[in-house]
Amino acid sequence: MAVNEIKKIRKRDGQIVPFTQDKVTNAIFKAAVAVGGEDKNIARGLSEKVMEILRHDLKPHEVPTVEGIQDVVEKVLIDEGHAQTAKAFIIYRQKHRDLREMKKVLVEVEDDVGLSINALKVLEKRYLRKNDQGEIIETPRALFHRVADNIAEADKLYDKNADLKKTADEFFEFMISLDFMPNSPTLMNAGTKLQQLAACYVLPIEDNMECIFESVKNTALIHQSGGGTGFSFSQIRPKGDLVKSTGGIASGPISFMTVFDAATETIKQGGKRRGANMGILNIDHPDILNFIVAKEKEHMLNNFNLSVGITEKFMKAVKANADYELLNPRDGEVRSKLNAKEVFDLIASLAWKNGEPGIIFLDRLNKDNPTPHIGKIESTNPCGEQPLLPYESCNLGSINLGNVIVEGKVDFEHLKKAVWISVHFLDNVIDMCKYPLDKIDQMVKANRKIGLGVMGWADMLTKLSIPYNSEKALKKAEELMKFISDEAKNASLELAKKRGVFSNFKGSTYDTGKSEDRVRNSTRITIAPTGTISIIANCSSGIEPLFAISYIRNVMDNVEMLEVNPEFKRVAKDQLFYSDALMKKIASTGSVQNIEQVPDDVKKVFATAHSITPEWHIRMQGAFQKYTDNAVSKTVNFPHDATIEDVRKVYELAYELGCKGVTVYRDMSRKGQVLRVAKEDGKTEETEELKVDLEYSGGCPECER
Repeated sequence: MAVNEIKKIRKRDGQIVPFTQDKVTNAIFKAAVAVGGEDKNIARGLSEKVMEILRHDLKPHEVPTVEGIQDVVEKVLIDEGHAQTAKAFIIYRQKHRDLREMKKVLVEVEDDVGLSINALKVLEKRYLRKNDQGEIIETPRALFHRVADNIAEADKLYDKNADLKKTADEFFEFMISLDFMPNSPTLMNAGTKLQQLAACYVLPIEDNMECIFESVKNTALIHQSGGGTGFSFSQIRPKGDLVKSTGGIASGPISFMTVFDAATETIKQGGKRRGANMGILNIDHPDILNFIVAKEKEHMLNNFNLSVGITEKFMKAVKANADYELLNPRDGEVRSKLNAKEVFDLIASLAWKNGEPGIIFLDRLNKDNPTPHIGKIESTNPCGEQPLLPYESCNLGSINLGNVIVEGKVDFEHLKKAVWISVHFLDNVIDMCKYPLDKIDQMVKANRKIGLGVMGWADMLTKLSIPYNSEKALKKAEELMKFISDEAKNASLELAKKRGVFSNFKGSTYDTGKSEDRVRNSTRITIAPTGTISIIANCSSGIEPLFAISYIRNVMDNVEMLEVNPEFKRVAKDQLFYSDALMKKIASTGSVQNIEQVPDDVKKVFATAHSITPEWHIRMQGAFQKYTDNAVSKTVNFPHDATIEDVRKVYELAYELGCKGVTVYRDMSRKGQVLRVAKEDGKTEETEELKVDLEYSGGCPECER
C-alpha cells in the first residue's frame, strides 16, 4: 500500500467524500475525447502520475481538495506533452467556474449537491424549507437528509432494534445520486409539522349536499398540503331531475364541479403547488354530452382534468354503431338513448380542439382492482395513472432510468437494488404520512398501495442508441417493466414476511393460498408524469419522448438560458458536429429532423415528441401498461394539423392495446400552453426560439402536470 493512500477528497463546500483514482482517469479521458483522443489507457497512465504527485506532496492523513487535484491534473497534462487535452481540461474548469458564478447570481440557495440551475430554482421555489420571514433555511443536501431520516423512522414500528441510520443512509444515497425521487409532497413535507406525504387522493361524491360539501372541505385540506384529488360525479342526479326533499330541480354534476373548481382556485394561492383535480363522469350518465363539452371554452374548470368513464358495453356499441342507454343514477331508470359512435366522435372532436376530455376505461380499472370486496373503483388521481377507491390515497416515486446505463448496457443489478430500496421507502411513507381524515388513514393502511414508476426513459433510449419510435424500443420497454414489476413484487413479498400482508388481504385477488401471492402492498407499479421531480433529477419526464433537443428556458423574470440535451451534446461532440451556433439553430424548433449538419442515424435516435407519430406514442404507453398493475400517464402528442379522425384512431388503438386511459394534446390547440414560441400567433420562424417555463419537463404542454 502507498505511504499516503488517498481515499477521501474535500469538496468546495467543505464536505469530505469518498474518492478513487477512476475519477481522475475519467476526467482526463473526457478532456482527451473532446480533442479526438480514444485511448483510455493513456488517461489511466496520466492519472497514475497525478496520484504519485499527490501522494508525495500531501502530508500524512491530509485530505486533498477538488481544486488542488485539478491543478495537478493540468500540470501533468502540460508536462507530459498533452497540450490539447490540457486546453480542453482548462476550458472545462472555466465553464464550471462560470456556472458556479451564475448560480450565485441566479439562485439564492447554496448548491451543495451539484444540481442544475433549473433544479435549484425549482427547489428554491417549492421544496426547501423557509422561516416565517420567507427566507430559505435549508440546502438541497439538507432536504434529502430530512426526507431520508424521516422516512427511515417507520422501520422502528416493525423492529425496535432497527438500524435507522443504515436505512436513512441508504435512502439518502439513492436520492442524492438522483437515482430515485419520491413524489413532491414527500419532498416538501417529510420531517415537517405538516407531514402530509401522499400525492394522490380520491374522495367520494354522493348525491347529497352534506357529502358534496364535506368533500369540498377535504379537497381544500389536501390541496393546501400539496396533494391532488380525483372524483367521480356519476352518482349525482342529472340536471333538471326532481329533488323530492325541497320540491326543487337538480342543477346536475357540472354545477357542483364549478364549486370544487372555485375552492381549488382559492386554495392554490397559498398552497405549495397548483391544486389539481380529476373529474370523471360515466358515459351512461344523462348529462354526459354537457360534460364532454364542459371545457370547450377556455378558462372553464381550469383546475380540473376531465375524463369520460368508458365501459366495455359502450365500446361494443361504438363498434356496432348502435344506441346505448343513459341511466338516471338516482333510480337506475333509463332516461334516454344516444348513438354510441356519435358520442365517441364528439369526445374525439373536443379532445382535438383543446385536449379534453380524456377517456378512462372503467371496466379495466376494476378488472385489476385488488380489493373488489372492499369497493368499486370509480375514479383516479388528477393525471389518471392511479386508480383508487373512495377515501383511498397513494404515494408515488420514480426511478431514474438514465442512471442505470453503464457502458452502453442496462445495469440490472443496480436497477434491482433501486427497486428494492424504492419499495421499502414507499411502504415506509404509508406509515409516516399524516392523512387529513381518519377514513383515509384506515383505507390506505388497509390496502397499502404504492406507486413505483420510472422517469428518464427517453434518456435511457438515447444512451442505448435506440429510437423511441421503434420495435426495439417497445421490446426494451416490456423487458424493463417486467423486470421492475417482478422485483417490486419480490421486494413486497420480502417486506410481508417481516411486516405482514396488507390487512384487506383476505378476500382480495391475492388471497389464493399461494406463498408467492402474500404481498405487503396491494399494488406496486404506477407510471406517473414526473414533472418537477424529473427537473430535480435532470432527466426526461416519465416515459415521454424528448420534447426538444435544444430550447430556451425562462429561469426567472427576464433571465433565459439555452438548454441542450446532454446526451445529444455528447454525441455531437464525439462526432465532431457540435457548435454553439448549431445548438442555437436547433432551439428555433427544438427538433433536429431538418438540420443538415446532424447525421441521419443521430436524427433517428433523437426524435422528439412531435416528430413521433401518435400511433408510436400510444404503442409505447401500451408496452408499459402490460406490466403496470395501476395505470400509465402518458400524453399522446399530435401535430397542429392532425385531424379529429386521427384522434379517434388513437383512442381505438389504446383500447386494442389494453391501455386504461388516454390523454391527447394537439399542438397549439390552447393559447396558454407552457411550451411556446416567441410569437403569440403560433407561427415559427428560423430566427425564433422554442421557449418553456421554469417547471415544464415534457409531456402535456398545456398544463403543469
